[in-house]
Amino acid sequence: MLQNITIEALRSMKEKKKLTLIDVRSPSEFNTATIPNSINIPFFNDEERAEVGTLYKQKSPQIAKEHGLKIMAEKLPHFVKSFSNTDGEKIVFCWRGGMRSKTTATVLDLMGISVYRLDGGYRSYRNWVVNTLENLNWDTKALVLNGHTGSGKTTILRRLAKLNYPVIDLEGMANHRGSIFGQIGLQPHNQKTFDALLIEQIESIKQTPFMLIEGESKRVGRVILPNFLLKKKTEGTQFIIELPIEERTAEIIKEYEPWKYKESCLEAFKRIKKRIHTPIAKQIETELNAGHYELAVMLLLKYYYDPLYDYTTKQIPDNKKIRIKAKNIPQAYQLIKEQIDNSFYAK
Repeated sequence: MLQNITIEALRSMKEKKKLTLIDVRSPSEFNTATIPNSINIPFFNDEERAEVGTLYKQKSPQIAKEHGLKIMAEKLPHFVKSFSNTDGEKIVFCWRGGMRSKTTATVLDLMGISVYRLDGGYRSYRNWVVNTLENLNWDTKALVLNGHTGSGKTTILRRLAKLNYPVIDLEGMANHRGSIFGQIGLQPHNQKTFDALLIEQIESIKQTPFMLIEGESKRVGRVILPNFLLKKKTEGTQFIIELPIEERTAEIIKEYEPWKYKESCLEAFKRIKKRIHTPIAKQIETELNAGHYELAVMLLLKYYYDPLYDYTTKQIPDNKKIRIKAKNIPQAYQLIKEQIDNSFYAK
């Protein structure tokens, strides 16, 4: 029997049983934005969707539907088998709970495969995300990791997350490292994907006494952080990580692997070149072209990134700072973990 489900009922069900969320939109729609942890079993591929859409506009809705049925008839066995191979309760959705998800649910029901169909489709989920972010009542205190570029802030956060500390990994959600070089080797997420990942993470940790976050600016790659999160970051306790420049340089080179993305590195550098004293900028460009990445990175830190960070850090009140002076990232991680365990979990 065909069963519809609201977004509220879906969220309640997720807490009680294993679900498989199945997006039946085309691959390009799915890749643009979807419900986190969904899989894609497309009703139409991108070319088929374009064909049906053109017929709908240029001929008639009826002709478009007939052509769509013809397409589906040819691949129906494979389509149904893809659903039968998934585990748990199945929730199907399309853009707004229209023909694609309704037809999918009806066909699967006829084949004896029980599924739920999400009312309003992906659009209802997106509306829930936006409304929840706008009206969020979240009292959790922020513990903010700050430090010069290359201080291992993201590395430390992810190590803590593996131990189930309450972490908001902004760079992971944005799929961007937060600097002018931050998208090198990555495919940055758009705002819709970021918002969905953010609210899902907040929902999972909102009962904790604190949360850990990196001291990012308002923009991370292609996304803008919500004002409530920026406010929490500003008002939170600030861990100031201090590492030797040699350690930071090595961390950056390990993370970015610039020899794999030489042209991308040069292109990114051109966007900030005018902000650096001309002789130094020329030297950095020369070293990048020559593949002397250690020296290039060290010069970038000393003459561009470190002064920016030092200016920002001076704006933080001293009573909110906890300085973490370490020889390397593992030691910084251990010192931060001890501070959290002793000073915040104990409260």
